[in-house]
Amino acid sequence: MNFAPPARAAGTLEQQERRFALALFAPAFLLLLLTTTAPLVFLAWNSLQKLDLSMPWVSGFAGLENYTKMGADPRFWNSLALTAVYTASTVILQVVVGLSLALLVLQIPRGQGLLRVAAILPIVLAPVVVGLFWRTLVLAPDVGLVDLVTRALGLGSHNWLGDPQLALVSVIAIHTWQWTPFAFLVLLATLATLPPDVYEAARLDRAGPWQRFWHITLPLIRPAVVMVVILRTMTALSAFAAIFAATGGGPGTSTEILNLYAYRTSFTELNIGYGSALAMVLLAITLAVSWLLFRRRKAH
Repeated sequence: MNFAPPARAAGTLEQQERRFALALFAPAFLLLLLTTTAPLVFLAWNSLQKLDLSMPWVSGFAGLENYTKMGADPRFWNSLALTAVYTASTVILQVVVGLSLALLVLQIPRGQGLLRVAAILPIVLAPVVVGLFWRTLVLAPDVGLVDLVTRALGLGSHNWLGDPQLALVSVIAIHTWQWTPFAFLVLLATLATLPPDVYEAARLDRAGPWQRFWHITLPLIRPAVVMVVILRTMTALSAFAAIFAATGGGPGTSTEILNLYAYRTSFTELNIGYGSALAMVLLAITLAVSWLLFRRRKAH
């Protein structure tokens, strides 16, 4: 009887396992390339074209013309500023409110499971549904829940989504309402794992509640806070559906963040080339901000 050497048999088995792993990995990888990389390449190519469907006779290669055009485009700079305000406001509110709620719920001995389930509900709703819900039931003039409260308090009725000064505040509130539960759940789970003996030692040293929070709680939950900031920042930069359903980017351009400006330019004004360039700039900003936040996380 002939037996293969043990080393050769082991090598053959290892090759078979690699081929099997590759056979499992290849379809998913090819699907990922097809659904993400190919559209991104096509988007980048379109951003270098003069592709305006309202004037198809002037189409052709434009090089960097679409990108240089942004420097003199006040609407681009307005949308960029709105994106920065929208992203910073929503992320800060989500972390502050989420952490405050987590600290409060942690003091409740019973019913935490029910509160966790209730917190999941806004997250699982589609952003379009959230935008329509707030537009028709919460922020509608005269009949909306917010208007009923403000009139009961003697503050009068307001057109929350039709007033340029209130519309941005309203869409920030919508995004914050939907995604604060995510920060709340992550931070609540992190707080529940903190060692109680550290706090007991701090109490014996006569450290007050604020001192314990600042010098013990915050340093211990910092990795979770940074991760929440990274994930929520990426989501806020790419926000679209809820704002589009609630205001459509209006009134005027008061809630037209960069993502909405790219959409309007491409599919309403039919300037596909310039809209693609705007989308590429948003992609570059998102990648740059994410890279900076991840470096910040690793630096500490």
